[in-house]
Order: sequence, then structure tokens, then C-alpha cells
Amino acid sequence: MSTTVHPAFVPFAITVCGVDELYGHCDVGVSHVLSMLDPGTPQPDAFGEYGEHARLEMRFHDVIEDEPARPAPQPEHVERLLAFGRDLLAEPPADAHLLVHCWAGVSRSTAAMTLLLAQARPDRSAAEALAEVVKIRSIAWPNLRMMEIGDRMLGRNGDLVRAAHARYATVLQEQPHRAQQMIMAGRAREIPEHLR
Repeated sequence: MSTTVHPAFVPFAITVCGVDELYGHCDVGVSHVLSMLDPGTPQPDAFGEYGEHARLEMRFHDVIEDEPARPAPQPEHVERLLAFGRDLLAEPPADAHLLVHCWAGVSRSTAAMTLLLAQARPDRSAAEALAEVVKIRSIAWPNLRMMEIGDRMLGRNGDLVRAAHARYATVLQEQPHRAQQMIMAGRAREIPEHLR
């Protein structure tokens, strides 16, 4: 399900995946890893097989509203991931390869990769950035809270949020049952009003 590509957006390879796919990328020369997991989740053993790489690890839950027992993505998380991307873009190694993962490779990771591509190419629309992510991760459902925070930080004037909502609508056309699942998970704001 995970694919690596050299997109037109950035001068390095990109991969999005979940924890259970990390071992499949041990031998492909990953140089940079952005890791997002729930607080308390053990660090994946696979990283011991990756060789030398730069890694940013962040801990927050895949939710879009603040909950006392489940920390949501915060502005400082998004700022850290954007700073990680800026550092990579400033001097990318010739063989640079960025891997972004969360638990399942569906929500936090696809939001993060979209934000990184949007930051790298302010001349391209958020819809184009997200389309690049969907090419390599067809199950993408980007975390709306991360997209909202990133939109403000990048001065996108709602472009990233609109791209996320367009993606949700596309997925729900093919998988209408997802609407109730997301509502039950406390993510109703990601669902078009007529489907709530």
C-alpha cells in the first residue's frame, strides 16, 4: 500500500506509511523520518535496522478536538514538523529520502506530508500537494486539525482546509460508511453537513 516516489514538488523521495510497514523500508535508503505516534506507544523496533538517519518523533493522538485524556495535535507539533521540513529543504542530500509515518499511515502522516509539500511549494495549490500524497497513499484522510493549524502557519488562507474537505468528500463517495465511523470517533467536522 505504501509507495515511494520522487515528486515534482521536492528534490527528494517521499514515502508515507504505517508502523506495520516500516520494516519494508529498511533497505531503501531513508535519510529523514518524521514519526508521529500516540503517547505511551513504544518506539518501533524497525528503526534499529534503518542505519543513520535524521528523525523527529512527536507524540499526540489522532483526534481533531482537545480531549483531557487524549492530547490532540498542537501548534507546537506542526511548527516542529515544518521546521524539520525547512531544514531538509535548505540542504537536501543528493540521496535524500523522507519517510513520514503514524500508526496506520492514514491521517496524521498524510496531513504532515501535505503540509511539508505545501510549505516547499507555495506556488502550488494545496489540492496539488494533497494529490501528490494521495498518489503514494491512496487511503489518505488527512487530520483536519493539523491541516487547520498548518494552513494558518503557512498563510494559505483556507486553501489547505478546502483541499482536506474535498478529499473527505471524494473518499465518502466511494466509502459512505466512513462518515458514521468518523462521527463516532469525534471527527464530525471532517464530514460534510448533509452526511452528519
